[in-house]
Amino acid sequence: MIKQGGPFPYPRKDGSTFGNYEKRLPYQPRGHYREYTVPTPGSRDRGARRIIAGSPPETSGEYYYTDNHYRSFRRIRE
Repeated sequence: MIKQGGPFPYPRKDGSTFGNYEKRLPYQPRGHYREYTVPTPGSRDRGARRIIAGSPPETSGEYYYTDNHYRSFRRIRE
């Protein structure tokens, strides 16, 4: 969905700026990273899973996955 530009399950949140306040991703200027929801089974809200993408998200090739709401990340390699 990210590479296609959507549609996203949470259009007001998906694609929003990820601030990297935890400083767990490589430093980039504000606005570089965007966050996207990954459905969490059994959760009534967005849950804890996200993909963080570098800019532009459709072609950057820079993607990170967190399943614990930003406490740790794994790089997604294509």
